[in-house]
Amino acid sequence: MSEALKELGAHIEAKRPDCVVSWAVAHGELTVEATANSLAGFCDFLKTDPSCRFSTLVDITAVDHPDREARFDVVYHFLSMYQNHRIRVKVAVREEEVLASITDVFPAANWFEREVFDMFGLLFSGHPDLRRILTDYGFRGYPLRKDFPTTGYTEVRYDEAEKRVVYEPVKLVQEYRQFDFMSPWEGAEYILPGDEKQEAKG
Repeated sequence: MSEALKELGAHIEAKRPDCVVSWAVAHGELTVEATANSLAGFCDFLKTDPSCRFSTLVDITAVDHPDREARFDVVYHFLSMYQNHRIRVKVAVREEEVLASITDVFPAANWFEREVFDMFGLLFSGHPDLRRILTDYGFRGYPLRKDFPTTGYTEVRYDEAEKRVVYEPVKLVQEYRQFDFMSPWEGAEYILPGDEKQEAKG
């Protein structure tokens, strides 16, 4: 399988040198780093080329690298049921950069791209309906960015008196901010069931 993936990586690079930055086979998987320009055309090539035939878009996600100039990697996973191969395509983009939507090539990209927009704040040009899909309409921020606070910015609850959903700023109690990093097992003065077996060995 590894040799077949290496041949496939070399084939893709030879056919589309304008799109492929690099490729590698690791842990039995082929990963291709591609350029952001001509992304839709590259995905169309992966779908239609006889040696590839990646007809199924499995997933689109992103990875946040806050210390990098090209802050995000947008990651596409494709499956070829004809060749029994999988491929991962990674595209590095800057925070303000707009990626081309691939919904014309893979209609299934519609909701995947909306999710990446919702969670990371990345924009896709040519998307038919780019709006939030997992969070609420008035949600602030992008939850899967590394700089997003774990508590979020607002708290949502149903107010029984007002008979409606209420949005309030998050208020943290002081105890929540003070973490005790000591394991509950350290310094314990009691014996747990089974501890006598360890003492018997010693």
